Amino acid sequence: MKYQIAVIPGDGIGPEVITEALKALHAVGRLFGHEFVCTTVLMGGCAIDACGEPLPEATLKVCRQSDSVLLGAVGGLKWDTLPGHQRPEAALLRIRAELGVYANLRPAIVFPQLIDASPLRPEIIGNNLDVLIVRELTGGIYFGKRGRTADGTGAFDTEYYTVPEIERILKIGFVAARGRKKHLTVVDKANVLESSRLWREVAIRMAKEYPDVKTDYMYVDNCAMQLVRNPTQFDVLVTSNMFGDILSDEASMITGSIGMLASASLGDGKCGLYEPIHGSAPDIAGKGKANPLATILSVAMMLRHSFHLEREAVAVENAVRTVLDRGARTADIAGRAVATVGTREMGQLVTDAIVC
Repeated sequence: MKYQIAVIPGDGIGPEVITEALKALHAVGRLFGHEFVCTTVLMGGCAIDACGEPLPEATLKVCRQSDSVLLGAVGGLKWDTLPGHQRPEAALLRIRAELGVYANLRPAIVFPQLIDASPLRPEIIGNNLDVLIVRELTGGIYFGKRGRTADGTGAFDTEYYTVPEIERILKIGFVAARGRKKHLTVVDKANVLESSRLWREVAIRMAKEYPDVKTDYMYVDNCAMQLVRNPTQFDVLVTSNMFGDILSDEASMITGSIGMLASASLGDGKCGLYEPIHGSAPDIAGKGKANPLATILSVAMMLRHSFHLEREAVAVENAVRTVLDRGARTADIAGRAVATVGTREMGQLVTDAIVC
């Protein structure tokens, strides 16, 4: 079987972690008899330098024609002084909207081998933490009307959601919960925000369609506290764009490192966008210190969600577990370990550990 993949290395450590993820992907292809045809395209700061814009039309064309998109990271200090709509991060918002990927799945899993890397005590983190954050991705304050006052003394960003937008992301959350522990927590700020009140009204109505799923509701500030106080109480969290952005980064550090968390952005079409949730980390770019595991695990999510290759996805995830069992650690997950490996070595170890 042949699959077309648009590959966006991006900026900073993006090209480094993408290189290792592609090694794992092509190892899967050889072992399971698939052909992954990868086309590299520009997005982010490198695209600004080369084309004068963060997301060239040529990149969008390749992405639309592909079965999936694999992204490294974008951004860096070099472009931070540009106007907001011209910065590398603007490309992220646009590509999500252009591809129609409105549901961002961010699993926060504590691998038993990495319990020592978590900042939480072992008795709090447990040995089976597995939380899935379902973040709405193409609406809310990041896409609402924004601007400055005429006299320049104020600024505004608008949080706006429609009922269909809320319904479709809640459906993703309910269905995901059904396949897990059947527990869904809707996170909002309904005591203050009118948009959150609408979220809660829709959620209460839809919960009746999923009687097998335990549904509860939590204000976002309390949820942020509960994630560090008692994270194992959660199964699936579903929330708005900004709240999901913040909570998923918090959850990533609970697991030990942001370098371990993969993500999948999905819509109603076949094409998904897969990326690690970490940034471009320009301070360590080119030094071989980046952790490629989040990107490799994003490849596993791509195999599962876009290509429906479950055995292949499990093979990649098992390879990561095998390498961790053998004691290999990049610096960010070293914990009390003294010896660490670099980006390329970790990537090669995982690739070599992939078996049918």
